[in-house]
Amino acid sequence: MSVRFGEGVCVDKRVRFLGECFVGEHSVILGEVEIGGGVWIGRNVTILGPVKIGSRCFVGDSVVIGFPCKRNLLDVLKDLRCEVDVDKKLVEIGDNVVLRSGCVVYEDVKIGSDVEFGHYVLVREGTEIGDGSKIGTNTVIDGFSRVGRRVSVQSNVYIPLNTVIEDHVFLGPNVVLTNDKYLMRTDYELKGPVIRRGASVGANSTILPGVEVGVEAMVGAGSVVTRDVPPKTIVVGVPAKKIGEVPKNWHIPMI
Repeated sequence: MSVRFGEGVCVDKRVRFLGECFVGEHSVILGEVEIGGGVWIGRNVTILGPVKIGSRCFVGDSVVIGFPCKRNLLDVLKDLRCEVDVDKKLVEIGDNVVLRSGCVVYEDVKIGSDVEFGHYVLVREGTEIGDGSKIGTNTVIDGFSRVGRRVSVQSNVYIPLNTVIEDHVFLGPNVVLTNDKYLMRTDYELKGPVIRRGASVGANSTILPGVEVGVEAMVGAGSVVTRDVPPKTIVVGVPAKKIGEVPKNWHIPMI
């Protein structure tokens, strides 16, 4: 087994490499970390265990994996020995995953295999992303959310706390999902939208808290969706209204 290190790399004695890997200049890997074979880690990367990374992954420059959530952040900052022994939860990353430069993945995140991130993606704690999904540049997934298999999220999408996105969903550029119905003016249990299997949401659309977009439904670009969308229905406008049914010869895109 051969692991190549660039200049100025800091690797904790608890880190295990399971095959040939490369770690770029000035990267830091601390805590209980397991890295599969064929992994390429760029420059100035920070990995804070516990973390498991599968085989043949690409981790771009300045990526952070295992960033502590709020309850653990102060404990990490106080640990001047850089021994990350606070009660952090595991990050699991599957095989053939691409994390391009600038991405930040918090603790307690599970990313399936064959997932591809653009640049500067933020994924908060408690989130799960299924196999084969693509998450576009500058997207924010704000925690305790589930993104299914083979989901296509384009650039600059906002996915709030407590959102469910099922398999084969498409979210166009600049889509905004919301979870606070009363804008902090009264007590409200934050509840993100539910986007059902095979639904598509067009660019610049906004989906209000708790709204369900049904199986294989379509939301036109620039729409504001204020109420549930039935399965296989097309809605457009502000507020979004039904204009028809999805044609029977249209199929879920198996991206």
